[in-house]
Amino acid sequence: MEEQNILHVQMFGKFRMSYGAQPLTGGKARDTHFTSLMQLLLHHVPDGISRDRLEETLLGDRDIENRHQALQTIVYKAKKKLRSMGLPEQNYIILEKGVYRWTPFIAVREDAAVFDELCKKAADAREEEERLRLYLEACRIYKGEFLSDYAGVLWAGAEARKYHSRFCDCVQQAAFIIRKRQDWFRLEDLGRYAAKIDPFSDWEGLILEALIGSERYKEAQQLYADTADIYLKERGLYPASKITKLMDFLEERMNYPYNTLAQIQEFLREDAEEITGGYLCSYPVFRGAYQIFCRMMERGGQSGYLMLCTLVDGKGNPMEEGQRFKELSERLGLAIQSSVRHGDIVSQYGKGQFLVMLINITRENCELIEKRISQKFLTGRQRIGVQYHVDCIICEA
Repeated sequence: MEEQNILHVQMFGKFRMSYGAQPLTGGKARDTHFTSLMQLLLHHVPDGISRDRLEETLLGDRDIENRHQALQTIVYKAKKKLRSMGLPEQNYIILEKGVYRWTPFIAVREDAAVFDELCKKAADAREEEERLRLYLEACRIYKGEFLSDYAGVLWAGAEARKYHSRFCDCVQQAAFIIRKRQDWFRLEDLGRYAAKIDPFSDWEGLILEALIGSERYKEAQQLYADTADIYLKERGLYPASKITKLMDFLEERMNYPYNTLAQIQEFLREDAEEITGGYLCSYPVFRGAYQIFCRMMERGGQSGYLMLCTLVDGKGNPMEEGQRFKELSERLGLAIQSSVRHGDIVSQYGKGQFLVMLINITRENCELIEKRISQKFLTGRQRIGVQYHVDCIICEA
């Protein structure tokens, strides 16, 4: 069938319809009855959808005396709208034995249906090369969450979870085959696509694995640092432990080029022209520094305090979101870093929280640092403040 005679439907990401090269729009309001009706009908082309389910979805629990009549009115208006969009003259929506169906005379190509078919073919394929081709093709069909603008609609949310799970399976199946072949550049390409389409799902692990496999160690280290930073700033959490463990495991396998001690020291030094304030680092680095300091305490002569700084609102409750939250969190981080000593260590722990390791200091001086941070952070009549918790670092050995 010629492409111009096919109704193309995009369910992954933004909902779109086009007939041939002509895009079709469903009105300005994304929650119109027309749009919802088309989504349901075009996602259930093979079997149709029952009148009861359509009424339940489109009309909800509203008090309507004649629900069948109300649905018939919605369908009638939808037919008129489709005709005005330039589709061929047809009885677009057919009711048979209590089931509404899309007309068989206008073919539909829905991306979710194509995705399903590719997944089925891939699972049934006997040849590994064909299986890989199909899994990769299915991954490329998935352009984002199913009806991403309608996540609050029950049926769309359920389908979104189903398709996300299938997408993850496709990526993992394809990665298994590619990894076995040690085709690192192809694995990197897959990982970058998955991380872009499905962010904050730890697909950076595939990229990391590919970079290490192709001996691009500096890129791998930079990717891990960047990933940890983005996850922390955007979600207030760190990448999954599998990425951290992967990095630890692959660090052990890295074969660095031969260097003199002087060259190695140059690489180890901080990359900054003018180093001021405390040492700001990621949480994994902070955790390592904390463990090293605890070991140093075993030998005596060392003492330290751990400080937790938390953004709080005017009522003393921890802040977790809001229009100015990101800006305030960044400002607090700068205030802390510039208030502590050169040898103290600072790390953002989560949303609006910072950890500070204060080394060789008294409890009284910790209070002075608290005052210094507050003075630099608070401005004017600002109601947002900082809550401090301080505890002595105790060596368990």
